[in-house]
This record gives sequence, structure tokens and C-alpha cells, in this order.
Amino acid sequence: MAYESFSYWLDWSGYLGRADQAGLARYINCGTVLLKSESGHHEKVLAHYQELGVEFEEWDPETLRARAPYFDVSSFWPPSRPSDTSFFEPRGTLQGAVFTPGSGYVNDPALATRNLQEAAQARGARFLFRTQVTAILGTNGGVRGVRLDDGSEIEARIVVNVAGPHSYVVNRMAGVEAGMRVKTRALRHEVHHVPAPRGVDFERNGWHVSDPDGGIYFRPDTGNSILVGSEDPPCDPKIWVDDPDSFDHKVTREQWEAQVYRLARRIPSLEIPHEPTGFADLYDVSDDWMPIYDKSDLPGFYMAVGTSGNQFKNAGVVGLVMAELIDACEQGHDHDREPVQVTTPYTGLTLDAGSYSRLRVINPNSSFSVIG
Repeated sequence: MAYESFSYWLDWSGYLGRADQAGLARYINCGTVLLKSESGHHEKVLAHYQELGVEFEEWDPETLRARAPYFDVSSFWPPSRPSDTSFFEPRGTLQGAVFTPGSGYVNDPALATRNLQEAAQARGARFLFRTQVTAILGTNGGVRGVRLDDGSEIEARIVVNVAGPHSYVVNRMAGVEAGMRVKTRALRHEVHHVPAPRGVDFERNGWHVSDPDGGIYFRPDTGNSILVGSEDPPCDPKIWVDDPDSFDHKVTREQWEAQVYRLARRIPSLEIPHEPTGFADLYDVSDDWMPIYDKSDLPGFYMAVGTSGNQFKNAGVVGLVMAELIDACEQGHDHDREPVQVTTPYTGLTLDAGSYSRLRVINPNSSFSVIG
């Protein structure tokens, strides 16, 4: 799915089919460096790359040093927090890295969302903002619409839950959660910003870096800064949120230090600011951190949920999968017994929509983290 999505972003304006007065979001094709660690995550990834024909390079420690001379290639496995007395003590040397030149990030996710909104409106879609859904209307025969907080109702024989961190709230409204083997919850997550080291143009020459050895990921950001987040190692506490409308949006010094100090271990020349900068928000996390793109036990009620911070760039392909899935189910196809297969337009690969079923067995190969 991620490999197919690459082509959508390379021709973002073509996918949208129109210009946007606010401008278009850009895909920054900086590449990804996946550091090899004792977690073995790179071995799972390489198997997929080889099967699909994804372009990649394997770097040994010497190549990694040459390509990123400001990196410390020591191993600090397993990930720990600064309160650990041996936090800064190396435990060996990294095995190297895997570089994928086709990877990258979207420079402005909010603008990308606006681009999609404008394109949808041009095709007849309507949006209601600052409006809350208070009930999913339906009977055993199927969904019949939604009720809004002003008491009005919108009739619809198809309703799709794409509510992000509110996904489980909406599923409970619809009464479908009991029929799901895999469920979702809201998880509070922090990301932080720090200036790039002096003399390093990380915004122009840096990569997206997955560092499972340190339990972080980081990438370039505007103003020659570095955005750093957690890859959810066991030592980082999970802050589950019961009410997604009420949580602390401020970053905490404790988590800021955990993520920024890990980054400073990897980049020793990093100058650490005195005050934390960044933001906190919610992930929509499934039990195995893989998304749920599926029907439900309520006919006409569908779900694109559990996207857990790792599915944003897959949006175009997810739209295709959901459209094919809904069309097939509405024509009487039994997706639970015979999962819908979707042929992708760019790579020609076949996606098994059953992989994202609400009834699936928990995937033991998941990282159980934001990296999926």
C-alpha cells in the first residue's frame, strides 16, 4: 500500500484534478535511513522490499559514517530513558543501515487535507464544520443516517467512520464494537522540534531516519530544524485517553528530554534548547497498530480507522480500497468470507483488503508502534 501511494504523491495535482488557490502540498523526496538494530525490524522490511522490487541500498557502518559524519553509529540497544544511569554509554556499534531513496514526507499535512477538501467539493461533496455527530441511526436492517448536535438528521444508507482518535466513540454509537476482534483507542503522542547542528543543512540534505536502536524517528523540518518523535519502545509510557475531546495538548519536559536526548546521542553536535518546543496530539491506535479498513456488523456502516500515525501518506490508496470494498459489499459480496481484492493502478499489485479486517487475528509481525 505504501509503495503504491508513492505514485499518488509524485502526481498530487493530477490526483486532485484541480489547482488550489492555497497552493499544493509537496512530497519531499528526501529518502529514509533505517538504522539496523537488535530489534531486527530492518530484516522484516528488507523482505518486503525484495519481494516488491523497492529500490534500496544497504550501508555498512563505514558507509553510514561517510554519508552522515555527524552521526554517532554506536548502539545503545535496548532503548531507555535519560533516567537510566547508563543512558549515554554505548553498547557496541550499529550493524549499518538501509537507505530507500524513494521515501520522504509531506511538507504540510494540513494543506494536503485542504487540497483533498477542495477537490472533493469540486465533485459535489459537502462539508459541515464545527458540527458534532451525536448518534448513528439504524436498525438491524442497516444504517439509515446520522443525528447532529443541533437535532437535525442526515439520511444516508452508507456511513463511513473516518473519525480518527474518535473512531471508537463513533463505533460505540453504532453498536458495532462488540462485533470487532480488533478495536481502537486514542493514544496521546508528542513530537518535538530542535535546531539542526551548526554547519549541517539538515532541511536540504537530511533524511527521514528510523532509529529503532534509540526508539525514535526524526526528519527535516522547516527553518533547518529537526522533528523528532518516539517509536514507542517499551520504556516509553503509553498515555491512553478516554475522552478525545479532553486531554493535555502541552508537551511535557520528561518526554521532551527522552526524545531529544536520544537524538543527541545519535547526533552529538546537537545543541539542546533550554525550553521544550513541539506539540501533543492523539493517535488512533488499533490493538496491533495496523489499520482497520472494513465493513461492520451494521449493514451500510463502514470503517477506515486505527491509522495510528503511520497511514497518512496512504490516503489515496485507502480511498480506492474503501470505494472498492463498499461497492462490492453493497452489491451483496460477503467480504468476511471472501475478502475483496483490489488491483492498484500504478504498481499493478493486488491488495488483500482482508488484511485490514476487524475480524483478523492480531498480527504478530507488527512492531506494535507508530512504524506499523
